[in-house]
Amino acid sequence: MKTELFCPICKTQSFSHHLTTKDYTVSKIDFNIASCNECNFKFTNPRPEKGRLGEYYKSIDYISHSNTSKGLISKLYKLVRYYTLKKKLKLISKYVSRGTILDYGCGTGMFLDVCKNAGWKTFGIEPDEGARKIASQMGLNIFSNKERTQAHIGQQTFDVITLWHVLEHITDLEQSLTFFEEKLNKDGALIIAVPNYTSYDANYYKQFWSAYDVPRHLYHFEIQTIKKLLQPYKFALTETLPMKFDSFYVSMLSEKYKTGSVNYLNAFFVGLKSNLIAKQAKNYSSVIYVFKKLNN
Repeated sequence: MKTELFCPICKTQSFSHHLTTKDYTVSKIDFNIASCNECNFKFTNPRPEKGRLGEYYKSIDYISHSNTSKGLISKLYKLVRYYTLKKKLKLISKYVSRGTILDYGCGTGMFLDVCKNAGWKTFGIEPDEGARKIASQMGLNIFSNKERTQAHIGQQTFDVITLWHVLEHITDLEQSLTFFEEKLNKDGALIIAVPNYTSYDANYYKQFWSAYDVPRHLYHFEIQTIKKLLQPYKFALTETLPMKFDSFYVSMLSEKYKTGSVNYLNAFFVGLKSNLIAKQAKNYSSVIYVFKKLNN
């Protein structure tokens, strides 16, 4: 395991213990989440070495990499995904009618395929070889992390860069944010969706909240810390939007982690209550943040 000595945002070396939770998907071992005493940023610490993180993704239950339909939860996830893909396309079209898009951490390429069919010029970056293979079979331009600064991307810039539940996974955080700053066009949009640990369902399930998803999730966000993270890279937050289905999906998994079985009725009511409470506070289970470049 590797212990982080500095806060990823403010570089402070003073941390407190936030909570201990378990990797319920692969290893079944406990991980700690630290809280920075200066800026309140939460991050998994210690964490697996970068070269070993891939081992914690090796599960058929990790849907974004496998496209599995095994189990009711996976079937429900894929059913909702078709609807949310169309919503995502509508969202990016709000900022750019049609242009170039980079989906960073594109998984099996489902979102890019929808964009391509709508007339966008599409690019994807995905570290998982199996997911890249599935995406490439759909005729998509998919590259590994190592290829992002090489000739495969080259001088290409983008009107929209999206990260759908990806930022929390990135090991080379500073390099990636610099890459986004360099590659996003002047009037483009950087769209980031991440779980929100201040949501009602997170507070209800606590260490059983499935969106902590340690150690795959290295960072844990809320609105103030994500704004602080992006500010040095000349990005300003312009809009936040809810991902309302996430509270139900996350609650189903959390019920399973907490009790050993899925109480679908309780999961539904927790997810519903989370969304209703969030209508006032805007702290949904997952939040979409839209960033624009600051004018120099």
